Amino acid sequence: MTDIATSKLAQVLAAGQFAMTAETSPPDAASAQAVLDRVECLKGLADAINVTDGASARVHMSALAAATIMVGDGIEPVLQMTTRDRNRLALQGDVVGAAALGIHNFLCLTGDKMKAGDQADAAEVFELDSGELMRQMRDMRDLGSFPSGREIKPAPALFLGAAEIPAEPGEQWPATRLQAKIDNGTEFFQTQYCFDLEKVRRYCRGLVEGGFTEQAHFLIGIGPLASARSARWMNDNLFGVHVPDQIITRLEGAEDQKAEGRAICAELLQGFSEIEGCAGAHLMAPHGEASCAQVIRESGLLDLRS
Repeated sequence: MTDIATSKLAQVLAAGQFAMTAETSPPDAASAQAVLDRVECLKGLADAINVTDGASARVHMSALAAATIMVGDGIEPVLQMTTRDRNRLALQGDVVGAAALGIHNFLCLTGDKMKAGDQADAAEVFELDSGELMRQMRDMRDLGSFPSGREIKPAPALFLGAAEIPAEPGEQWPATRLQAKIDNGTEFFQTQYCFDLEKVRRYCRGLVEGGFTEQAHFLIGIGPLASARSARWMNDNLFGVHVPDQIITRLEGAEDQKAEGRAICAELLQGFSEIEGCAGAHLMAPHGEASCAQVIRESGLLDLRS
């Protein structure tokens, strides 16, 4: 199991506090300052910041490099690792190297297909899927060895996460999939956006009743909506995402839609924090780190921590 002394995020979750993570994409720049310019606004606010790994199959600065720069500035990262671009040897080497550099939170992902990006003819690896990567990382930590059996001394300290989509309990309730991810080693989940407070209540009730919250922590995805137009775009283009009509109507009637989007997000955060089984929230906004920081402040949730 994870040594929580190595991860602030693990400490916050273990203490039962409402955790808040955010997300950033590494810049298209060979500059450490460019990384810090994006994330400095979240320092002291987000418990950890996800660093995307070639999201949408587009190349940016190495996620490992960007996360290392953040560690050097006292900002805790969650390093996203996709299996699209590297075989198992490269992935295992990056895990050990990341831990040696002070990176201990990981989100295991399979990754987008190359056809989604701007170099569609680049080779895809996909030797592993995210579940296989998770199992290997779990064993590297717990057994202190590579899959070949060679010893890793000291073993890497890892806090392992996976992605999930909030679902309605019922016929499509993903109990088998969730349990498989937990059995693979998942200790925390970060979900896709969910702007429906009642759906989050139903989802978390199902998690509690199914015993899943006794085995892992669930952080619900949310973000400040920039406008009614962007909310409609999310409904049309993001799988598993539905922004309720009443939120879109509220945005349309606002004089300042960006400010209203932040207010809505802060209100939802406050609502999430009162739901049993909801361990925290994961804030996402493309190039919107400053907006996420402002939402965390406006929610007032950090002031409630003892």
